[in-house]
Amino acid sequence: MKRLTALTLALMFALSSQAVSAPARTGIDFRAELQPIDGFGFSMAFQRADLLHGARGLSPAKQREVLDLLLSKDKGAGLSILRLGIGSSTDRVYDHMPTILPADPGGPDAPPKYVWDGWDGGQVWLAKEAKAYGVERFFADAWSAPAFMKTNSSENDGGELLPAWRQAYANYLVQYAKFYQREGIRITDLGFTNEPDWTATYASMRFTPQQAVDFLKVLGPTVRASGLKTDLVCCDAAGWDRQVTYTEAIEADPVAGKAVRTITGHRYSGPTEVPQPTDKRVWMSEWSPDGATWNENWDDGSGYDGFTVAADIQNTLTVGNANAYVYWTGASLGATRGLIQLANPGDDYRVSKRYWALAAFSRFIRPDAVRVPVTNADPALRITAFRNTDGSRVIEILNTATTERSADFSLRGGHDRHPDGYVTDETRSIAPADVVSTRGTTLTAKLAPRALTTIVLD
Repeated sequence: MKRLTALTLALMFALSSQAVSAPARTGIDFRAELQPIDGFGFSMAFQRADLLHGARGLSPAKQREVLDLLLSKDKGAGLSILRLGIGSSTDRVYDHMPTILPADPGGPDAPPKYVWDGWDGGQVWLAKEAKAYGVERFFADAWSAPAFMKTNSSENDGGELLPAWRQAYANYLVQYAKFYQREGIRITDLGFTNEPDWTATYASMRFTPQQAVDFLKVLGPTVRASGLKTDLVCCDAAGWDRQVTYTEAIEADPVAGKAVRTITGHRYSGPTEVPQPTDKRVWMSEWSPDGATWNENWDDGSGYDGFTVAADIQNTLTVGNANAYVYWTGASLGATRGLIQLANPGDDYRVSKRYWALAAFSRFIRPDAVRVPVTNADPALRITAFRNTDGSRVIEILNTATTERSADFSLRGGHDRHPDGYVTDETRSIAPADVVSTRGTTLTAKLAPRALTTIVLD
């Protein structure tokens, strides 16, 4: 055998080095379709909407700035789903949600004396504002039935719905939707339970999967008979994994299965690891990181930062195949994990990088978009891609590496002459950046370390 010369070894090393450093190649097929996207959303329940309206001193000018941040498609996040809280409190203390039935009518068959103030903790005002921005999905969800309908006679600390009150509770939920209809807001999605698998010290109510199915057999026909154009959701379990048993119970029952249009689950017990066992629409309907401090950072390893939220959105849409992503709260006070912190009191607010992580998706991926297949060649990159109804296409790339990466994308479907790039990281927030170019059907991107790069194709 001939010995390798020094020149031969040098050439082999050079070729090997070029192969290692060559850009990873990824394929995106915009002609194909995965799940449709209903939208991205937020909640301002528990009188957070009243805060935004100025209850603690926020001026009309600042209110408009925050509304633009949350709802404007041009200036802000363009969030398209508003989650409303159906109240069960008999008072109007901050952090409570007032009920429309404050007094026991005398039994489940007695005529109820509903009370409507046209305000609903500021949610009516916010819903009207959202509608003016173009929002069409209004998702109303109850944390608890009124206390007198429950086994523990309290809106707090869990308790279960008394079977004798099922029809009255169904009527109650329908009446809430009718009050909003009177205000010019159509409740498009209606839920009767929030985290039925967890007992909270505040408004909460337990349902087993079978109890949820039994109630759906009452609520479904009640909604249909009301004439409301409202779809039912279930069951907002505290964990995505815990929601699976509720989803299986609904799918196993023909009547309950017919009643429910959308499966909803939260994300608090752990990351999304499986899709829900259903062909129905599926929403991740509530999550925010836990913690006791206000955090504005992009990537500090805390788990409360913007990078964490961006990664969670990517994972929920790809592994969970979710059709919507609804963040817990848009704006609140103090050590909030909300997107925006409002002064308490005062005429000011602060914006977190969590907000910018969500906005990088919601501003560009519009309702009725579809997710499309991605073949990813670089494990350091988390990539999702979407096609909007107007023909625009969006690629979201989260670079998890601590170094810049270069990637080539083989694109199928559409023309790609003028791609726009936006970067979100510690110093930039959806900032336009000259990081993407095209040649034929190949798109090349330079991806900043630990950053979210959004690419928009005409």
